[in-house]
Amino acid sequence: MARKASRVDAVVAGIRASILDGTFGVGERLPTESELGERFKVSRPTVRAALSELKTAGLVHTRHGVGTFVSEPPAVTAGLERLESITDSIRRTGREPSMRYRSRIVRPLLPEEAVKLDLTANDLALETRRVILADGEIVAYSYDLLPIGVFPEGESPDVLDGSVFAYLRDARGIVPVRAVAEIHPVVSEHVTWDAPTGRNDLALLLDQVHYDEDDRAVAYSRTYFIDGRYTFSIIRHA
Repeated sequence: MARKASRVDAVVAGIRASILDGTFGVGERLPTESELGERFKVSRPTVRAALSELKTAGLVHTRHGVGTFVSEPPAVTAGLERLESITDSIRRTGREPSMRYRSRIVRPLLPEEAVKLDLTANDLALETRRVILADGEIVAYSYDLLPIGVFPEGESPDVLDGSVFAYLRDARGIVPVRAVAEIHPVVSEHVTWDAPTGRNDLALLLDQVHYDEDDRAVAYSRTYFIDGRYTFSIIRHA
């Protein structure tokens, strides 16, 4: 068993090195399992195990019936432990953030939403649906709820046309200082729109409530980060 594992590690290291030095370029199809087996002098099951590890690391992806391809590096990488706006995290990686709002409506809260925001089902909230882009490429879809009390009476929902965090901070003087989040992998074609043909429907859902310094819930968001376009890291300690 130990000998098999070391062979898998060797194949992983070999393919990874070939990706890093450009031998296998971004978007390029890798040799077949048989060809890789001959190259590294290992069996096809060993190659298959190595490719599985490389997929988990996000270095390659498989198109069924076509082959295994070198993945593009993620457009944005953010620390999961860090609370910041999506636009700030995009800008911090040297890319230009932008967004398109699909809708803005004022509606009553559903019971489970009211619990999240510590309100009642009779209370109103502004619901927004927006697509978030980095250098013009879609990286996330976000569904956000802001208690109607956040907005001055009579203010049009259209005033919110950019970053939710920026609006709260700059227009309302509200700064989210903590968030309670749940993370779920999601495969669905019902949460996206304007997606390019062939877009992978796998996403990481960040379901979170944001609180200000007075521990008041000021926003509830369900944001779907597209697999391979926006990735998270987290610092762990023993």
